[in-house]
Amino acid sequence: MINGIGAASGVAIGKAFVLPNWEWSMPETQVNPVDLAKEFERLYEGIRTSKDEIEFIKKEFREVVGPEESSIFDAHLAILEDPVFMSEIRGIIERQYKAAEVAVKEAIDHFVAMFDLLDDEYMKERAVDIKDVGNRLLKHLLGAPEVTLPLDTQPYILVAKELSPSQLAHLNPNYVLGIVTMMGGKTAHSSIMARALGIPLVAGLENKLQSPIQTGDFLIIDGDNGYLIVNPDEATAEHYSVVRDRQREKREQLELLSTVVAMTRDRVRMRLASNISSVKELDMALKYGAEGVGLFRTEFLYMDRKAFPTEEEQYEVYKLVAEKVGEHPVVIRTLDIGGDKHLDYFQLPEEQNPFLGYRAIRICLDQKEMFKTQLRAILRASVHGNIKMMFPMISSIEEVREAKAVLEEVKADLEQHGIPYDRGLPVGIMIEVPAAVMIADFLAEEVDFFSIGTNDLVQYALAVDRMNEQIAHLYHPYHPAVLRMIRMTVESAQAAGIGVSVCGELAGDERSLPLWLELGVSDLSMSPQSLLKVKHRMLNTTASEAREVAKQCFRNREITESEKQLTQFLDRNIIQHVVKGEA
Repeated sequence: MINGIGAASGVAIGKAFVLPNWEWSMPETQVNPVDLAKEFERLYEGIRTSKDEIEFIKKEFREVVGPEESSIFDAHLAILEDPVFMSEIRGIIERQYKAAEVAVKEAIDHFVAMFDLLDDEYMKERAVDIKDVGNRLLKHLLGAPEVTLPLDTQPYILVAKELSPSQLAHLNPNYVLGIVTMMGGKTAHSSIMARALGIPLVAGLENKLQSPIQTGDFLIIDGDNGYLIVNPDEATAEHYSVVRDRQREKREQLELLSTVVAMTRDRVRMRLASNISSVKELDMALKYGAEGVGLFRTEFLYMDRKAFPTEEEQYEVYKLVAEKVGEHPVVIRTLDIGGDKHLDYFQLPEEQNPFLGYRAIRICLDQKEMFKTQLRAILRASVHGNIKMMFPMISSIEEVREAKAVLEEVKADLEQHGIPYDRGLPVGIMIEVPAAVMIADFLAEEVDFFSIGTNDLVQYALAVDRMNEQIAHLYHPYHPAVLRMIRMTVESAQAAGIGVSVCGELAGDERSLPLWLELGVSDLSMSPQSLLKVKHRMLNTTASEAREVAKQCFRNREITESEKQLTQFLDRNIIQHVVKGEA
């Protein structure tokens, strides 16, 4: 048994297919100075082709796993636009008269070597992205085929020195049982993607193997504990076969809960809705029993295109979602771009800190015609279902009133033209900025509901960029300050008699359930993949006991105390039994 890094959970058993390393045959002759312009044109054409290919992969992958995981490819596009990386390549061509492909290869090697010298695991893993993008560019410059994976005839465990996001995006999850990589760790982009696809992965095995794995070797990988076993004995294979079958059985049992009402053992009811970015995600959410859409991230309708979506295009999507959901609510968040979300056709200003800059409601109130187009589409679709609307990143009363004033203008225009809409359409706001928490009692008088976005709230409250792996250890959703902010928001909403829900990652964290039971939050919205796990947690929880744990959490002073207590409650409170399709 070899101990590596468990980067994506699950057990996989099967034969190995070893992916060959990239090998390129480079021209040795120098370029004639009169032909340098031709080399630059070859380089730029390769960059254009690579960008188009990455955009296509990103779009395909997003349809499978959702927008957040597919945004990994934005980093690849950024590398092809990085002035330092491109300057290095151009300099080698210009000063050393080397062919474009040679310059690209030398630039890759230079930056990878530089990253490898850094005593920072996160930066070492970003070197894989440099190699991935560089190899894609080399492929086009050399006219070489990509290393091909085995035909989808027999499931296999993929073994590679390192696996790039581009290679992983082309895998068929139905045939790849698991993945083993010599390099990488939990923060590698390939690991993030493997978790999204549900493929077990063990990484970080460099220098731990007594002999190289060969194609055809029989492997067992345990992605939960980071174990790799090569050509195991019969008893070991039988043991892990049982573990794998139990995991599969648990997944199948959870699916039986899709039609079960979300209720604690002492009959406290809760509505579990889903966060979505596309109709495909909605279909998955409904399959898992989502009671509506708690957050429709409309910005993804604006991405992967060359111009703003028209009113009619948006209307058709909102209408389709409302009709599919039926009587359950669909909460549509107005456009939230900026920060880490950009549009190719809408130039945002260069900012030192875009997360604190020109984004979300600030852009909409500045670009009112664009905002009105979306509001018209939402209002028109509201007659086709139970639609609600909410504004993101609100930090003041003035912003709410200005946004509502724009909404009233759009309503008046629809009235004038005799276009029907739901006149009682509920309007709410996201609570994700500490300023909004501190004036939540004032804001509650202006809107019909709150939705607490815990991802940004934690980020802004603790001044920790949640996408930065270097400070990930400082991102604590159970920090006493965060818990106090959530409680303050809920109490303000309840005092004003308006609805309040939670739609961030904390909503999909099973450990958090006692907090919502104690606060009286009955609406949660989460990723489709989290729905059944949270419902199972509810069915095996007694609200009265959970509330006692939560009360202690709200009194805690140290950061890790609440996380420890909630985890212990989860471990001891879930009844170990075969899940049945009834509550």
